[in-house]
Amino acid sequence: MAQSLFMSLKVSFPDCQIDVLAPPWSLPLLERMPEVLKGIPMSLKHGEFGLLARFRLGKPLRSERYDQAIVLPNSWKSALIPFFAGIPKRTGFIGECRWGLLNDARTLDKQALTMTVQRFVALGLPVSSPQPPAFTQPSLITSTDGQRAVIEKFNISADGKILALCPGAEFGPSKRWPAEHFAEVAKAKIEQGWQVWLLGSEKDKESAETIVQLTNNQCRNFVGQTTLIEAIDLMSLSNTVVANDSGLMHLAAALNKKVIALYGSTPPEFAPPLCASATSVSLNLPCSPCRKRICPLYPVAHPEHTKCLTGIKPERIMELIGD
Repeated sequence: MAQSLFMSLKVSFPDCQIDVLAPPWSLPLLERMPEVLKGIPMSLKHGEFGLLARFRLGKPLRSERYDQAIVLPNSWKSALIPFFAGIPKRTGFIGECRWGLLNDARTLDKQALTMTVQRFVALGLPVSSPQPPAFTQPSLITSTDGQRAVIEKFNISADGKILALCPGAEFGPSKRWPAEHFAEVAKAKIEQGWQVWLLGSEKDKESAETIVQLTNNQCRNFVGQTTLIEAIDLMSLSNTVVANDSGLMHLAAALNKKVIALYGSTPPEFAPPLCASATSVSLNLPCSPCRKRICPLYPVAHPEHTKCLTGIKPERIMELIGD
């Protein structure tokens, strides 16, 4: 979603050079964004304070003579590196009382900026700009060379229709549609002659293995076997992607695929797939969005907990996929 900010900056300042401080695992993704000149590895772990480490990261950046830093996270610690780097204009939302660390501190109007992407783009515009801002759909670069590479590496065929299923979600169980439901969709499409590919990280292996077992090993399981870039290139070969509210869902949207995004504990309006060919599915139950990692009704309503996801039936998703 940050790519929409990069695109907006290039419209406002065509000659600007954009470097991005990001976790090492995500740096290859930045190579697929033509707006970005360079990715800088952010070696600290998620949630790690690391004051000295942040100083050591920031101090060498002084020689780059950056004009502005735009800080997207709202945490206090995330504003430290631009401060230590001596960047003259440091923009971000006030967040955790970041006065001083940020000298272009903005007040976040959650009523006007209801979407994450709107909040990112707004930080690249003057304070006086109309809200919410217009934004451009993220668009990742793909190439036939990259597609050919994954075809050869994994010895696969891209002939016929391909359904990519992404059963994981880093946030927690309350964002994961049941593996059994994914399997029902997979079986139906396999019977219609589709290939079904499973994509995800090591953390998604259990769900993927359940889907494979329930479909009599008829799905091609790439979960935990690819790099992020390989997953993108594989997804670029697919016709349709069914995914939980997850990073892979947003990548599929940035590839302009037909995306069916499943929402349970999180609101689809906040971070929807940003492409015209996407459909967000949510039951909008009174108890959702709870934004909890684990259903707060569990174990009181066991085994009917997480109804916001279990209640989305495979038949509905099959209808949305079509023929």
